[in-house]
Amino acid sequence: MRGVIDRGFVEPADAVRGSQLVVLATPVLAIVDLIGRLGPGLPATTLLTDVGSTKVAVAEQALKVFGKNAGKRFLAGHPMAGKEHSGVDYADADLFHNAVWFFTPLPGQNLHGGLFAELLGWIDQIGARIAMLPPEDHDRLCGWISHLPQMISTALAAALVEEFGEEAPLLPAGGRALHEMTRIAASPYSMWRDIAISNKKNLEDALLKVEQRLAHIRENLATRQLAEQFEQAHTLKKSPRKKE
Repeated sequence: MRGVIDRGFVEPADAVRGSQLVVLATPVLAIVDLIGRLGPGLPATTLLTDVGSTKVAVAEQALKVFGKNAGKRFLAGHPMAGKEHSGVDYADADLFHNAVWFFTPLPGQNLHGGLFAELLGWIDQIGARIAMLPPEDHDRLCGWISHLPQMISTALAAALVEEFGEEAPLLPAGGRALHEMTRIAASPYSMWRDIAISNKKNLEDALLKVEQRLAHIRENLATRQLAEQFEQAHTLKKSPRKKE
């Protein structure tokens, strides 16, 4: 026994009984299901939140379950932090330090009092930076800055395996660049399946635009237009950034 769990429960309703705050930290479609299963039985004084990677489906379920009281009962969230490996062996006390923690409030939701304010205060105390935006904007943004990089990493790693085999001896020669680009390829499909399903349209749009960009680069490897692509890409690094 490693002592990392105080008490275990089979039924989710038993696990949350008597809680002031319930955090749903499962794959997205399971979060949607748990809101439906737990929501009707939770006291009005309990705040329900989540850490799912997409927010439109989650917000829609909260509105369906809680109705006009959804803004008093539920707050959708998404910390932009994580690892390609899960489990207690990979626990990190500094995981959220300087990470953005998105919240996607429902229309008219007041976050300045009660458990809402306490929750935001706790998030601030662990070193995360809070950002607010609508669920639709969140899913489009994360489709580009989180979900698309995962799919690119997965595609690159799968292509390398197909080209050179699983144990290709020279792959470590790719150095830091290859390591960084394929690190998250180890992420579990069980989590990314739900993200791909629940953010399918935004992810399809992002993938198509990158496919078109790659095709343009492939067709212009020996022309000035390749330099133009590099020049445009370099402007991303020149954008003003908040100093830590």
